[in-house]
Amino acid sequence: MSLSVALQVAQSALAARQTESSVVARNISGAQDPGYSRKSVLLSQSYTDSGQAGGLRVDGIARVTDSALYASLLQTTSAGTSQEAVLAGLTRLSETTGDTELKMSPAAKLGELKLSIQNLASDPNNAIQAQDVLQSAKDMAQTLQSSSDLVQEVRANADTDMATSVREINNLLGQLEDLNALVVKGTQSGADVTDALDSRDQVLLKLSEEIGITTLNRSDGDIVVYTDSGVTLFETKARSVTFEPTVVYDATTVGNNVLVDGVPVAGPSAVMPVKSGRLHGLAQLRDEVSVTYQNQLDEIARGLIEAFAESDQLGGGGPDQAGLFTWSGAPALPAAGTLVPGLASEIVVNANADPDQGGNLDLIRDGGISDPLNPNYDYNPSGAAGFSDRLQELVSAFDADTVFDAGVELDPSDSLSGFASSSVSWLESGRKTMTSNVEVQSVLIGRTAENLNNKTGVNIDEEMTLLLEIERSYSAATRLITAVDSMLEDLLAAAR
Repeated sequence: MSLSVALQVAQSALAARQTESSVVARNISGAQDPGYSRKSVLLSQSYTDSGQAGGLRVDGIARVTDSALYASLLQTTSAGTSQEAVLAGLTRLSETTGDTELKMSPAAKLGELKLSIQNLASDPNNAIQAQDVLQSAKDMAQTLQSSSDLVQEVRANADTDMATSVREINNLLGQLEDLNALVVKGTQSGADVTDALDSRDQVLLKLSEEIGITTLNRSDGDIVVYTDSGVTLFETKARSVTFEPTVVYDATTVGNNVLVDGVPVAGPSAVMPVKSGRLHGLAQLRDEVSVTYQNQLDEIARGLIEAFAESDQLGGGGPDQAGLFTWSGAPALPAAGTLVPGLASEIVVNANADPDQGGNLDLIRDGGISDPLNPNYDYNPSGAAGFSDRLQELVSAFDADTVFDAGVELDPSDSLSGFASSSVSWLESGRKTMTSNVEVQSVLIGRTAENLNNKTGVNIDEEMTLLLEIERSYSAATRLITAVDSMLEDLLAAAR
């Protein structure tokens, strides 16, 4: 090896070690930064024009990646945020049931109403007991109304959160567009784009929290992002994600869809619905979970009106009419076995049985609440103080087989009491299941993130060891330069 080649080798080694030292320092500095991946220097052998080995060449900076683990982290993160959104909603909805000891649920209020009627049936002329029945009936109606209001509040909040999620998605897609352009341009020019790749991965991870995504890597570092249902979210340019919030909700309100380039991806008529992400969970809460629970409350209200309905006692063929519990369609009854959306929010105690509204408390015992002036619906025409037949009939109605709407995810042929209890169980079972799912998903996210960090993150001890090796290599290169320098001096001295 000639002295010039030896000098070239030593100089290239110094340059390579200097670059490596800089990268190691960069790794140590970024070790605690979220999403930072370990960087390494790509080296190759260089050759002289004569084909002789001429030292080291720095080909670029690479980062450690694991595409499979990263894809798994995106997927588990999306599933986790979706479940968390549903759980938060179910937790709010569970306020309608409260602690079982507090007896706040519609089922508990139904039980209190039944007990008060049983007490009155044992002493039909007791005004205090009759007043207790009236108050229990008011509490029952108020519980259904407040529960319905809470359900619609949960839906409205979910709708608002969907709007927030859409804004965040558009913001992240804008960041992704800038970073992707930087990566592509830098890759084409041979610049170091590893930090930009780290930043892009972090943006994608945040995006996966809002909406389920899959990615496709292309040449020059370019990336394409799809929803987990296959709709393009990003390809060179960010796609437009739009959503029109709904301000006020009631049981008949249908929320709007979230659109990606005009394609509905979340909402009641989504043609390519996303399967995970916060947006998915919020849409599921707004359009499915809360709606189902509202329907159950509406069916309880309909069952109450039906259970307390009054029939023609004189055989005149008159239609059954709403009794102690009434609604906007009174005196007619709601259609049997058919859901009436929003009924729970409008059910009230008939004013004809409420002394505070000019009514008569004895009508609870005697019947005729639907129309006190129509004798056909009077169960106690003699006005007997000890008459209890109507009260016994009402007590039996709580446990009588009733036909409910089949689309509310409960037994459609249950009793009113059984149906109300099943509704509470449905809600609590859903919350318990979702709590368990969130806990499991949290563990999966944690382990996946830990494994990814172990594979791609920075180990300070390893970096310090590498720094020592670089230092030794650097010293060797400097000694070689010193030796070459000494030889050259000897040659020059000899030439004199």
